[in-house]
Amino acid sequence: MNAPVELNQALVKSWLPARPEEGHKGTFGKVDIVAGSEGYTGAPVLAARAAVRGGTGLVFLQVPRSVYPIVAVKCDEAMPSPLPDQGGKLGADALPLILERAKGCDAVLIGPGLGRGEESDKVAREVAKALEKPLVLDADGLNALDGHISILRGRKSPTVLTPHDGEFARLTGRWPGEDRQAEALALAEQTGAVVVLKGHRTVIAEPGGSLCVNTTGNAGMAKGGSGDVLAGLTVSLLGQGMDAFHAAAAAVWIHGRAGDLCRDELGERAMTPGDLIAHFGAVLKPLED
Repeated sequence: MNAPVELNQALVKSWLPARPEEGHKGTFGKVDIVAGSEGYTGAPVLAARAAVRGGTGLVFLQVPRSVYPIVAVKCDEAMPSPLPDQGGKLGADALPLILERAKGCDAVLIGPGLGRGEESDKVAREVAKALEKPLVLDADGLNALDGHISILRGRKSPTVLTPHDGEFARLTGRWPGEDRQAEALALAEQTGAVVVLKGHRTVIAEPGGSLCVNTTGNAGMAKGGSGDVLAGLTVSLLGQGMDAFHAAAAAVWIHGRAGDLCRDELGERAMTPGDLIAHFGAVLKPLED
């Protein structure tokens, strides 16, 4: 294990790609987000808004048909489209449509608000198997791998996993112990993926031993939806051409820094996940100067 690096503004600034003046939408990446189910219509919208605010040129959002009308009315910048569903969750027929959309994208996120079901779980697993683009697996995209974690070893493109403790336990069969750095690294080595083990001082680990520990964030972020924002920002940075480890680490720091600005302005109790996105500009602008 390498000595962990503590994230800071200067480090994150050095990693972010330049935005050339002659750039266009395609220059800054295209991402696809597969998310949502009945009862979970906020998660896909938060993820998509975070991806847009994070700098992506084009953000596609694919959701089950039954929730499409609700999601579509909330989207101005992202481009939603309906997928075949089964009982309010992704149906098996959604798979070819997801893979076809992904062909024209630079990175894919699957999982926020996806829900659990036999067909939706299988779709998430088949996407992980077949997709030849960088992939972020979050929330129920991770839970769908319960008992099928070996799928990840066969992926030829970069993968980012974003588990909290409960999702980590479903993937590994154990709760993370006191040495969270060692736990994150062990999962990274097992899967070949970059692992973002979320929590106080989130740990980012990649196979081979590189580790980062976050220094931003606060308890006001401990609300449903914050993880969806982080996942959307992570796929945004991946789609802009960052490698998986630096994209994940930068997203964690930016997300936490936005949370700190929200706390300072609104207090921990009143701040919301949507407020995090609204504060991305204040975090990102100094990184561009």
